[in-house]
Amino acid sequence: MNEVCLKLSDLFVSSGWGGYDQGRAPQWAHPKAQQQWFGAIAALEPFLRQTLPNGGEELAGICLASPAPVLKDPLLTQSFYQGIAVPTPWEEFSPLPCLAGGQSAWVQIPRMREIPLFPRDPLAEEQFCWLMTPKFGLLLLLGKNEQGLTQFYWSFDPEILQRAWLSLQTRLRCVFSPDLPFLEKTVADFDFPTPDFRLVSYFGQLMLDYQPNAPIFTPLQERESPELSPDVELLQALTHEVRTPLTSIRTLTRLLLRRKDLSPEVLKRIESIDRECSDQISRMDLIFRATELESTPLPELVVPLTVTSLEAVFQTGIPRWQRQAQRYKVNLKAQIPHSLPQVWSNPSLLDQVLGGMIEKFVRNFNGGGEIHLQITVAGDQLKVQFHTQSAHQANPVKALGELLMFQPETGCLSLNWDVTKNLFQLLGGKLTIRRRSPSEEVLTIYLKCEQRTTSSQSKEFAVPASCLRLA
Repeated sequence: MNEVCLKLSDLFVSSGWGGYDQGRAPQWAHPKAQQQWFGAIAALEPFLRQTLPNGGEELAGICLASPAPVLKDPLLTQSFYQGIAVPTPWEEFSPLPCLAGGQSAWVQIPRMREIPLFPRDPLAEEQFCWLMTPKFGLLLLLGKNEQGLTQFYWSFDPEILQRAWLSLQTRLRCVFSPDLPFLEKTVADFDFPTPDFRLVSYFGQLMLDYQPNAPIFTPLQERESPELSPDVELLQALTHEVRTPLTSIRTLTRLLLRRKDLSPEVLKRIESIDRECSDQISRMDLIFRATELESTPLPELVVPLTVTSLEAVFQTGIPRWQRQAQRYKVNLKAQIPHSLPQVWSNPSLLDQVLGGMIEKFVRNFNGGGEIHLQITVAGDQLKVQFHTQSAHQANPVKALGELLMFQPETGCLSLNWDVTKNLFQLLGGKLTIRRRSPSEEVLTIYLKCEQRTTSSQSKEFAVPASCLRLA
């Protein structure tokens, strides 16, 4: 009966799907997630028309949604079973009539049925569409993440679809749905198929095409702020355009990695594709976040800081950075004390900015090189120093607009150092750069140590907006 207490977003969070980044302005979470939800719902009907048999009254699939129907095209509504989960107060609540023996024939089943939800059912807080067909299953969800912020999720993953069905099935059983025998038999016949990768890619592209055009990042009360520069608007559009298909590809690779019939060589290549997609997604995420910070309409940009264990950040980060460096023939050595004081920072943003710096180093190096990471305590600050040396003169870089650097030799995009310094300022720290030669640099990051007398475990760090604006 625990399934009745679950929200569908709990399935994504427990499966390791990332939450909304704490370094990103929280006021954008709800409008941005809503924009993604509306784009996905708008893309759904054209997607189904193109991928499923045309016309007829034969059963094409099951669609369970809340709080309103998502299928309105007559060609689809006559071939889909639609169950609409509706929050119902106790005084109006009554179980659905249970028919003797149940109904299992599609011709006898109503094309649409309301499914009452118990009062205070956590599912009533979410908007969702659970869809199952013989070719694929799809879950669209507008829910909450670990931080309690609104987030849009979508998945073709059979495991996620099956767990969501168990949760919905329990609710149908609790209200004595007369359609439950039919639904259980149909879902068993469809058997949660693994989708063709082309379907996942096609739906991802349709979601991009159907995204609402109106800018929704700025709340109404803040619209007196200056409009976004063309550079920032273009970067936000491009990073979103790149991340969505890469996320689709990564989803497909992880589905393939679960198969038991693949040879070691094929698995190795799929893991390489997954790794490359993850690196590119991380890079696009960091660039997108920087454009958000650069274009924030607030008079002061407030970033939540908390007591952060650098030991934990480096324990998880260093092995990942070393593997990344090795792919470019770069040796990363770390000298870290056994015990590190905690600092005031934002662990999510800090990990991502440090990862972006490492990637910038290794891709700048020409023919390999070395990175020495050393951490020391300097008074009430923690000093994190990167000493980088390329085997040959580093690849040349060119400025690209106000935010980016571009390497013509490798085609790599990265944030320029001015923006990176601003990000560290938001993290409660400071970045200095000393160039010893064209192939050697020393970068030092200073982070404020936690004062043991501090009683609060979290605070906000306000940076004047002018600190983020580049001349």
